[in-house]
Amino acid sequence: MERIVAPANSAYERFRALHERQTAFVMPNAWDGASAVLLARAGFEALGTTSLGLAFSLGRQDGRRAVSRDEAIAHAAFLAGVSGLPVNGDLEDGFGADPQDCAATVRAAIESGLAGVGIEDTTADSARPIHEFDLAVERVRAAARAASGRIVLTGRTDNYLHGRTDLADTIARLAAFAEAGADVLYAPGLPDMDAIRAVVAAVAPKPVNVLIGPSKPVPLAELSAAGVRRVSVGGALYRRAMTSLVETARALRDGDLSVFSGAISGSEIAGLLPLT
Repeated sequence: MERIVAPANSAYERFRALHERQTAFVMPNAWDGASAVLLARAGFEALGTTSLGLAFSLGRQDGRRAVSRDEAIAHAAFLAGVSGLPVNGDLEDGFGADPQDCAATVRAAIESGLAGVGIEDTTADSARPIHEFDLAVERVRAAARAASGRIVLTGRTDNYLHGRTDLADTIARLAAFAEAGADVLYAPGLPDMDAIRAVVAAVAPKPVNVLIGPSKPVPLAELSAAGVRRVSVGGALYRRAMTSLVETARALRDGDLSVFSGAISGSEIAGLLPLT
């Protein structure tokens, strides 16, 4: 398959247009070149990166700034180049507490041709995992100024991922991120459809991203009907691939050499990759 590289501003325009549809689209998260081209072949129109998948593939911890800004952005740009799709960078907390750190991350993402970027309110400090409200908003505001209509900016609060099950604070943060200039709003880990509907209503008309679904996933059509416009999967695809590895390794250890039957061939993957 011949690799198609889009013009510099085309990826952003294509990605932005996906969020303007009246139905939700799925943005799976790739972690390497092979996963990116296989997802492109499956027909997805955009990809996200996964900080978990990248960090774990490098043997590092996720969410602790163990991967640098340069590494994360270069990785996202590589996935965009090899897949030919718009890519949204999972760039964690923006690689620094100061609002200008977030702005610098957004500018670097734009320069690398990314279509989208996410800024979380996380701190990379397990003792104090979420930034105070006002600082969290200022960080998104600085990122929005840097974005300036050149990249889709997602404002994200990770309250629920860190045991802060306060829906009112989560909604207040997302609404403030929307007012500060975020293009898309995202709170992974929302517990149920009522919470998702409340988030959608609070930030309307701006689009909302949902991580697969509530704690018990629901069909894409139900999320779409609730007003969700983008569904991502975070590290779930990577973890599913690792689950297959664990299961195959157990069978191989126990002497079952048939476990590789039906595996995708190397030549099939190679045929999707550029020749150089």
